[in-house]
Amino acid sequence: MEAATTSTTQARNALAGRRVAFIGCGVMAEAIISTLLRNELVTPEQIVGAEPYAERRAELEGRYGIRVLASNREAVSGADVVALTIKPQSLASVGADLRGSLRAGQVVLSILAGATIDRLRSALGHDALVRAMPNTPAQIGYGMTVWMQTAAVDAEASAMVAAVLSAMGKAVRVDSEDAVDMATALSGTGPAYIFLVMEALIDAGVHMGFPRRMAEELVLQTMLGSVLFAEESGKHPAELRNMVTSPGGTSAAAIYQMEKGSLRTVISRAVWAAYQRTVELGQGGAPAAPVK
Repeated sequence: MEAATTSTTQARNALAGRRVAFIGCGVMAEAIISTLLRNELVTPEQIVGAEPYAERRAELEGRYGIRVLASNREAVSGADVVALTIKPQSLASVGADLRGSLRAGQVVLSILAGATIDRLRSALGHDALVRAMPNTPAQIGYGMTVWMQTAAVDAEASAMVAAVLSAMGKAVRVDSEDAVDMATALSGTGPAYIFLVMEALIDAGVHMGFPRRMAEELVLQTMLGSVLFAEESGKHPAELRNMVTSPGGTSAAAIYQMEKGSLRTVISRAVWAAYQRTVELGQGGAPAAPVK
C-alpha cells in the first residue's frame, strides 16, 4: 500500500504534453477536469471528452475551453490516459465501441463501481488498466481515492494516473482488487454514513429547539473542526474522545446511550454490507442478500 505524495511540480511534470480523454462527461468527470485545470496540471488543450448529449458538450466547452466530442473512438485517439467516467451499466456498450481502438501505450483509468479488472479487460480488450474508487468530496478537491493497476501499466503511465487522482485530494495505491472493494465500502461509500450522522445531529438540535439553519451551522462546523483537529493532532480517535469525556459529564452520558444502542456494531455491519454488495456487483450484479 502506497500513499500518493505527488507534489504539484511532480504532477505537472508527469502530465506535461500528455492528453487525457474522458469517456462520459458527468459529475465526476467534470470534478476531475475542473481540479486538473484549477491546479494548472494541464491546459484545456490537453483535455478531450466524449459525451453523447450536444447540450452537455456545449456546456463543458464553454465552461472549460476543452474539446468535447460525440465519438468515443475519436476522443481516445492520441490520448495518453483514457478515463472511463461512465455509468457501470454502460460498460458493455462503451467497451464494444472502444475495443480495437486502444493502443498499447494508453492506460485506461476506470472509476466504475464494482467493475473488476477482468470485466474491464473483457469489455475493452486492453491490458493496461487502472481501477480506482474516489468519493464525492473529490468534487471539491478533498477526495479520498484508492487505486490499483495491472502489470501492463508501466512506471510512466502510473505516474500520470497518480497525478490525475491526486488532483482530487488524497490517493492511496494498493496491490489487490479486494482492497479496492473494501475501500469502496469504507471511503467510497463513507460520505453517505457521515451525511446520515450529520442529518441525525441536526434533527436532534431541532428537536431540542434550535432553528434548523442554526442547528446545521453548529453541526457542520463541529464536524469540520473535529476532523481537522484529529488530523493535526495525530492522536488516535479513542484518545481524542477520552480528552473530551469527563467522568459523570455530558459526553459520558451521551456516549453511554450510543454504546447501549450498539452504534459501533451498527456502523460495522453497515460497512460490511456495503463491502458484500460491492463484491456482488463485481460478480455481475447478483441480487443483494438480506442483511441479518
